[in-house]
Amino acid sequence: MTATTVSEATAAPRPPTPSTPPALARKQKRRGRVVAVLFALPALLLLGALVVYPVLFSVGRSLFDASGTRFVGADNYVEMFQDPATLKAIRNTVIWVVVAPALLTGLGLILAVLVEKIRWATAFKLLLFMPMAVSFLAAGIIFRLAYDQDPDKGVLNAAAVSVHDAFSATSSYPTARGRTGPGLLVEKNGAYAADRAVSPGSTVALPMVGVLPADLPGDAATASGAAAEQAGPDEVRGVVYLDFTPGGSGTPGKVDGQEKGLPGMKVEAVRDGKTVATTTTAADGSYHFGKLAAGSYTVTLPASNFAAPYQGVSWLGPALVTPAIIGAYLWIWTGFAMVLIGAGLSTLPRDALEAARMDGANEWQIFRRITVPLLAPVLTVVFVTLVINVLKVFDLVYIIAPGPVQEDATVLATQMWLVSFGGGNNQGLGSAIGVLLLLLVVPAMVFNVRRFKRSQG
Repeated sequence: MTATTVSEATAAPRPPTPSTPPALARKQKRRGRVVAVLFALPALLLLGALVVYPVLFSVGRSLFDASGTRFVGADNYVEMFQDPATLKAIRNTVIWVVVAPALLTGLGLILAVLVEKIRWATAFKLLLFMPMAVSFLAAGIIFRLAYDQDPDKGVLNAAAVSVHDAFSATSSYPTARGRTGPGLLVEKNGAYAADRAVSPGSTVALPMVGVLPADLPGDAATASGAAAEQAGPDEVRGVVYLDFTPGGSGTPGKVDGQEKGLPGMKVEAVRDGKTVATTTTAADGSYHFGKLAAGSYTVTLPASNFAAPYQGVSWLGPALVTPAIIGAYLWIWTGFAMVLIGAGLSTLPRDALEAARMDGANEWQIFRRITVPLLAPVLTVVFVTLVINVLKVFDLVYIIAPGPVQEDATVLATQMWLVSFGGGNNQGLGSAIGVLLLLLVVPAMVFNVRRFKRSQG
């Protein structure tokens, strides 16, 4: 007898394997399903109450009129694509979807790559991510103030005015106007001119009003002395003065003893429609043109003396309101894109990057040919997520856009609210817009879910 036969003979017999009856197995399976349903039931009820029911109700409500009593079929959908305000909302939504996610993904990619190369990377990421902690309501109020047209309130226009004034001279007397009548005429372009032509040897006084005495420059002197000066045979002299005496005791059109000149006023001598000489008034408002040839001249105060001061850019005007709101959105979400792309960047194989550097590739070639292709899945997820987000944007548009330009900035979410509750009181049309918004969001959501499943598999 062999060793194998002896060991088999002396080994203890194995106990029989118990088999589960089919009925018991089915019972255990049903019990597991019931337990799973019980655990998921609260979430399913919440999902049904907050998602499924509102969607079905909106679809049904979109088939009725504004009162909700008369069935109109697809009339609301037809009206939606014929309403100019809704068409403008669709156009603005398309602008948002095309511009905002692309800019955010690009900025996030660039910042994520650059942050890796700086010393205080964590602090920089924290600084850029902080706006994510600010609600859209608070961010909207912040940017509504930042975009204010008044340079004393809006920080962007304050900076724009400062830069403009640094390179371009501003008018010293934006409120001044000539005392028209005998002696002074107003021209079509806003300039003022003496009502008579003069020749060398003449003196011309130009009276002005509309300037508060308190707004006069500190070096402004009385104009009576300048008005009394006589012009030489080859010059024209005169004075530009504030024709106002405190207390009302002065004589209009005449330089009285207490009336002051307007320093810094530009004066031109015009002959045959061409400016032949230019000068600027002194502290007492006096001016003179010397070495003039014999002939007839018109003394003119050009319109630039009275130009309104530069007020900056109309950020919230009809032309720029949508880009301005997108700028506020970028401020909030750039940190989000940077952090997600940075997380993907940290998983890239460093040996591939180092091998490219050893082969002589520069940083731009590495970025374009290695970093971006390897980050393509992450960039796609970030882009699609931002597309879904911008399709639902409401708070920023509603808060930042002023009332007069609300229609120029409206998107589908705000238009849905305005039509339904913001004065339109047509919940049938508003529900149709909501269904359209749902149909636009669903494909992006499905794409994201499928991509996530593929990555998990």
